[in-house]
Amino acid sequence: MQLERRNDVFKYNGNTVNGRTADIGLTTHGSNFYFAICAVMTVAGFVFAAMSYRVERRNRLFHYITSGVVFVAAIAYFTMGANLGFTPIEVEFRRSDPVVRGTYRAVYYARYVDWFITTPLLLMDLLLTAGMPWPTILWVILVDEIMIVTGLMGALIQSIYKWPFFVFGKNSITLPFDSKSCCVALFYIVFQLTWEARIHSKTFGRDVERTFLMCGSLTAFLWILYPIAWGLSEGGNVIAPDSEAVFYGVLDFLAKPVF
Repeated sequence: MQLERRNDVFKYNGNTVNGRTADIGLTTHGSNFYFAICAVMTVAGFVFAAMSYRVERRNRLFHYITSGVVFVAAIAYFTMGANLGFTPIEVEFRRSDPVVRGTYRAVYYARYVDWFITTPLLLMDLLLTAGMPWPTILWVILVDEIMIVTGLMGALIQSIYKWPFFVFGKNSITLPFDSKSCCVALFYIVFQLTWEARIHSKTFGRDVERTFLMCGSLTAFLWILYPIAWGLSEGGNVIAPDSEAVFYGVLDFLAKPVF
């Protein structure tokens, strides 16, 4: 008996939401990729949970945090793979490229729900490793939540007023639509990871410093790439939703299970 491989999510979950149809939307290629990342996140979650049984309960905090991060991400990627958790938003930039030509683009708010839950946990993982004091940890987490919320608000705004959620400056990222922007909140977090927390980790010995330097540097580098993905997809409508799925999916894979 030969099993047929088929993705029929669009038969049940179309591109019309709240009376609007996303003519710049996901295809089966992007959906399949989302489901693949969902599977990877799920397997990683069970692996991390199983690894926690190798240590005493009081030492399982980092295992639980990491497992929670990838399980939440798995739910978000299943949602997006099923073509759910999005809303059509009128694009500011109309493109002639067939893959991004249209009026309404699917913006996946499920992605931001994922980040709102998981990025504070990732930061907690790192800052606890560095032995940072709790007031600093809570403050950095608050800044992170501001970053995620402003990113979502910018993605949902249809006009040029999405860009005031970003700060314009010389040291910012150059986007394809000739706009320079960087998120103050993001760069504050990167500063904490690459400078203050890194220095603080040295007080706990070479092993802790080495672990934090490796994980903190990877996180800081990957997080700097997210505004580029945002500018190319939700912000500037330069790449198709399928390409958006790959861009964000690879970043999330490296920032979560690999982390």
